[in-house]
Amino acid sequence: MKKILLLVLFALFLDAQVYDGIAVVVKDEAITLEDIKKEMKISHVDVKTATDTLIRQKLEAAEIKERQITVSSSEVYDDIKKIASRNNMSISDLYDAVREANGLGSTQFKEKIRQKLLSQKLYSSIAYASIDEPSQEEIEEYFELHKEEFNHPASFFVVIYDAKNKELLEKKVNNPMFLSPQIAMNEQELPYDRISPELAALLSKTQLHTFTPIVPNGKGGFMSFYLKSLKSTKEDGIESVKNQIINAIMAQKREVILSDYFARLRDNADINIIRMPQ
Repeated sequence: MKKILLLVLFALFLDAQVYDGIAVVVKDEAITLEDIKKEMKISHVDVKTATDTLIRQKLEAAEIKERQITVSSSEVYDDIKKIASRNNMSISDLYDAVREANGLGSTQFKEKIRQKLLSQKLYSSIAYASIDEPSQEEIEEYFELHKEEFNHPASFFVVIYDAKNKELLEKKVNNPMFLSPQIAMNEQELPYDRISPELAALLSKTQLHTFTPIVPNGKGGFMSFYLKSLKSTKEDGIESVKNQIINAIMAQKREVILSDYFARLRDNADINIIRMPQ
């Protein structure tokens, strides 16, 4: 009898420990206090925002399961190939860059891509059928309100420093007077319209006469760009950025529809908030 009582008490103790770690239950799926703290740290947001994000993720996962949406391994691999190609990298170099930047192994990275593709398919099934193409008036209004987004240098004049040894390159970035025969140097003019969007964004964020962060060079080594000067700022006409504007407006409309959809879903879902991190 004592043994049975001890087993019951031990089981209750274990249940209490599990329960103590749970913050929210969404459709029988738990969100732990640790999950919320991790989201706060990764996304640099407060408790409420982190909790709302995780609740939406659980609701999305439930919708994906209910709608029987799937993503194949080949779809994941194709998306990874596109990302690598866009950044002029091999797939192996892309994996190295992701590991360097985010600490994600290739298996974790593939899972992130799979989740992204699942969400995209879900969003398509919910929102795309409900969105109308923006009118010319909407396009012109968006352009006028966001003109600064379409102002950019025509070209970047840079010195590219390239090395196999990252620590050696860091010495150069931290001390421009440092010289090493193992660091290659190459001056180039990089036209804004002929480089990848990622590189354009990186250079646009870099102050004149400073180095960009060190990035993989796509050949197993590393590089950093020293921004020497800029060619005259150029403002694109509306026709040259029309597709970009349409995509931005469609994205806004899609997010409104999705936010409304998941807000209604949340109102009707079985969600039990137990406690929040202190």
